[in-house]
Amino acid sequence: MGCNVGKADRIIRIVVGVGLIGFGLATKSWLGAIGIIPLATAAIGFCPLYTPLKINTCSQK
Repeated sequence: MGCNVGKADRIIRIVVGVGLIGFGLATKSWLGAIGIIPLATAAIGFCPLYTPLKINTCSQK
């Protein structure tokens, strides 16, 4: 399981995740829990959905 989420992708995921959680808290909806998914994938640097789609936004070193 290597890195397939790049720096810009991680920043976008963090913003979207925090936004979803904030929306869920503001509306008192459990749907805000979906924000955990983009935060988790940003934290570990791996997105399982990218593997079958052969997407890699991580820079090659």
